[in-house]
Amino acid sequence: MPKMTIKIGDASYLITLYDNATGQALIDKLPMTLKMDELNGNEKFHYLSETLPTDSQRVGRIKAGDVMVYGSDCLVIFYKDFSTSYSYTPIGHIENPAGLVQALGRGSVDVTFSN
Repeated sequence: MPKMTIKIGDASYLITLYDNATGQALIDKLPMTLKMDELNGNEKFHYLSETLPTDSQRVGRIKAGDVMVYGSDCLVIFYKDFSTSYSYTPIGHIENPAGLVQALGRGSVDVTFSN
């Protein structure tokens, strides 16, 4: 499986990407730094300037470290577990999400994506 790294401040995390067109399209945009905003006390999101290919599905349960796309242009990093009725296109999962809550902090944060 392909990998991607995200850096938040001094913390780095390795993401294992799923073998899908969405993950590949995201890799093709790397490297990039995004200002990600807070939502619901469990996720950071950023609306991309271009759409990504999607295969949206009702995931039912979100796990800390999930990286997904909402709609076709909203990149989301989840940092807490919870149930959801929303549909997302899964991109990958952070291999070791320990410390992710502290790294992402409150409010907006800059996240650098690289391969």
